[in-house]
Order: sequence, then C-alpha cells, then structure tokens
Amino acid sequence: MDIARNIEEVRERIAHAAARAGRSPDEIMIIAVTKYVDESAIQQAVEAGIEHFGENRVQEAQRKILRLPGSGLYPTWHMIGHLQRNKVQTALKIFDIIHSIDSIRLAQSISAQAERVIPVLLQVNVARERTKGGFQRSELVEAVAEVSRLPNLSIKGLMTIAPMVDKPEEVRPVFRELRELRDSFGMEHLSMGMSNDFEIAVEEGATMVRLGRIIFGARR
Repeated sequence: MDIARNIEEVRERIAHAAARAGRSPDEIMIIAVTKYVDESAIQQAVEAGIEHFGENRVQEAQRKILRLPGSGLYPTWHMIGHLQRNKVQTALKIFDIIHSIDSIRLAQSISAQAERVIPVLLQVNVARERTKGGFQRSELVEAVAEVSRLPNLSIKGLMTIAPMVDKPEEVRPVFRELRELRDSFGMEHLSMGMSNDFEIAVEEGATMVRLGRIIFGARR
C-alpha cells in the first residue's frame, strides 16, 4: 500500500473536481479517516502532507492520539462518528473539532464539560435514513439557535453522511441540499463526501472530505 501515492492521486482528483465547479482545491480539507489504521500508516500520511485526521470511535482514537506525540506528530484530530454523552469528557481531551453534533442534549453535555471553545458541526440527516443520526431539516433552525446560545461551542458548519449507492451521481441532491442549508445560515464548512463520492461532494461545495479506504486501503 503506497499511502503517499494514494494521497497524491486523491489531491489530483480533488483538483479536477474543484476545477469543474470553478473552485480552488485549496478550499477543500482532506480528513484522513484512521478507523482500524495503525500509527505507522498515520505517520506515512503526515509525511505525505496530511494535517487532519478523523476517527469514529473515542476509545480507538484515544489509543492512537496519545501515542503519536512521542513520534513528534501533532495533527489536527476530528471526531466524525457518533459521540455518546458518557464519552464526552474523554473526547474533549483528544479531539480538536467535533463533526457529529446530532442532538441538543449532546451539545449541552459538551458545553457543560468543555474548558475551551470547541469548534463543532451539526450533523444533518439530509437523506432521512432511519439508520443514521442527525437533525432533520425541519429541526435545523431550532437546533442552530439552541446550540448557538450554549457557551464553549462554536458552530462552524454542517455535516452529513450520504447513502451508500452504486452510482455516486445519485447522492448529488443530498450534497446540494446540505450546501443550500449551510448557505442559508451563513456558515463556513461543509463536511461531506467519502471515498466513493468525494468528487461529487467537492463539485457541490464540500470544504471537508472524509477519506479512509481510498488513502489507507480496505479496512481489516
């Protein structure tokens, strides 16, 4: 597995997708998703220029993140998976930004336990899938208002997980809807797009793409 080559190819594909949308590739942050990825692979990604990493699970992230400073690596860590309220205290010690605020109660828990201002994104269930978390579109205005009033939280944008489909083009309406929602609130970031659909996400305005398999290979 040549991680550096994979990253180079990803950057090229992002640049082409950005060009098609009249955007600069500098607007798009690559978040390398390290679920089931070991520290040596993370180090290779850092050496290839990756500065942002994402984890789905607090316990697995804690093990890796606490080991990395010994190697002189201090990347930015993003919590991108479902965060249980009983894991908030640990998450606040290791993550720099949380993408997956999917309820007011979770936001309140983070605000109450945080000792600094935490950048967060609100997760939106754009596709209305029962198996996925996130605010429904009809709940978003109230959610933004509620979370904005909480101390120690700073809403930076919106996040969604698109449905798994055979043809990436099928999820374009999902990404477009999230962009329109983001624009309506005047927010900065859109966290959307994964290994199978990130080019569509970039064309539709993603500022953060969450890429695991395409960088590190198939998960064990």
